[in-house]
Amino acid sequence: MAKVSMTVNGKPVTADIDPRTLLVQFIREHLHLTGTHVGCDTSQCGACTVHMDGVAVKSCTTLAVTADGANITTIEGLAHGAQLHPMQEAFRENHGLQCGFCTPGMIMSAVDIVNRKGANLDEHTIRHELEGNICRCTGYHNIVKAIGDGARAMGAQKHAAE
Repeated sequence: MAKVSMTVNGKPVTADIDPRTLLVQFIREHLHLTGTHVGCDTSQCGACTVHMDGVAVKSCTTLAVTADGANITTIEGLAHGAQLHPMQEAFRENHGLQCGFCTPGMIMSAVDIVNRKGANLDEHTIRHELEGNICRCTGYHNIVKAIGDGARAMGAQKHAAE
């Protein structure tokens, strides 16, 4: 057994786990946060995307022990109470989902894109940056539109806070 301690969505957690436990398993099975999905088990679909120390990672191929001491944010940690994160709101407003399975990973990846590339994103950049995320239901049009709107909203929120 291995002991892991990390902060998940602002709350400290500690557990004894098998050293082979994947981060997605730890999040879903130990912490019962089921918004992070397992789609492919090979890091290709992006449904398992979470933020580790502010950077998007595929939790289906990340060992939980490598997150020891890290700050993890899942889709459940983006909203502030009943107030959705601007990217979540943009997905809702732009109908950027269909079945919803890929949505948590898309949103987590989208927030990471904005954090890395800024709030002024063009369609080409968004589509290129989403290459590690697969949606089997949509044509990506509304997802791309949602990310653009969410990016602008995140930028406006950042400027308002300054």
